[in-house]
Amino acid sequence: MATTVDQITQRRRGVGLIAHDPAASAGGYTLIAPQTAGGKVYLIDIEGRVAHEWQMPVRAGRHAVILPNGNLGYNGNHADSPDRYAPWSMWHGGDFYEVTPAGETVWRYQDPAHHHDAQWLPNGNLLYAACAPVPEGFAARVPGGTAHGENETMYGDVIREVDRAGKLVWEWKAWEHLNPEDFPIHPGFGRYHWPLVNGLGVQADGTVLMSLRTTAGIIGVDKASGAVQQHIPPSVVSHQHAPVPLPNGNVLAFDNGNFREGAHVGFSRVVEVDPRSNAVVWSYQDEMVNAFYTAFMGNAQRLWNGNTHITESATGRLFEVNPQGEVVWEFILPWFAEYPDAAARKTGPGRLNSVFQTFRYPASALPWLKA
Repeated sequence: MATTVDQITQRRRGVGLIAHDPAASAGGYTLIAPQTAGGKVYLIDIEGRVAHEWQMPVRAGRHAVILPNGNLGYNGNHADSPDRYAPWSMWHGGDFYEVTPAGETVWRYQDPAHHHDAQWLPNGNLLYAACAPVPEGFAARVPGGTAHGENETMYGDVIREVDRAGKLVWEWKAWEHLNPEDFPIHPGFGRYHWPLVNGLGVQADGTVLMSLRTTAGIIGVDKASGAVQQHIPPSVVSHQHAPVPLPNGNVLAFDNGNFREGAHVGFSRVVEVDPRSNAVVWSYQDEMVNAFYTAFMGNAQRLWNGNTHITESATGRLFEVNPQGEVVWEFILPWFAEYPDAAARKTGPGRLNSVFQTFRYPASALPWLKA
């Protein structure tokens, strides 16, 4: 006899608005592009109500943002991107759209080699991570990782910037600028992608921040030379995501905590790092550390009142903390579904409410939104 109990654990624990302190929260609206929502993008108000919704033509590859002109920048899953390795279907994007609040597409760009992050730059250009097979013989120089076949292809990161005409204006190839012996793959990861740039950011001086997933650590790359001029090492962050440059010159990052050295349980935290000294100058983690953990994806955003908006991706949990680390708002995504394709379900099985990144916006950034 079938049970009447909901078999989705996260949903049994509660969804929607969980907590809210209006006096302490920054307020505003949160943009959410769930991984398994079939291309739906939601803008929710601070009470957790859907204030606006888009239906995109492809499911989310990664995330969505509100652009300075009020339009939606969407990182969609490219329908014709060939599977490069087992998890590829779950985490590639490659089909980018800019759409108006009414859903009209005003710009589209495609690159089937794209994966993970993309940054919509103030000049209208798009900066994103792609990949290509490393040169012959290079893979043998990369230490670590776990091979999944004798003839397994290793892909390396290719960071690209294109303008509004789709013209390539900058490109950086990992194997041309990184010494592989200095960036070994952790044994817990496969050898199919090195060093797997899962997050990008651009500092005020143009330095491009890159989060290295399988090796751990964050590097800062000089655009003119391609040389690494900053390195936040694995001793500071553990297989992190989403390096965000702050106005004070520091870097905010979502520190996932996979294989965290010296820890007997997995836990995530958010850190603000001074890249001049690599000192952690602010951090948040739950007081019961394993109560806040996502093994994959995640981001953090410093809000206009000094609070920090956090995305615990695997569980669809969004929350806001004040500078003292107190939770002042929490919301659990109520939208659960399986990935539509079998390849993605093999890596990410089950009915999920996961989301790559979410972002909070003040009402002033959404002048088209009806109150």
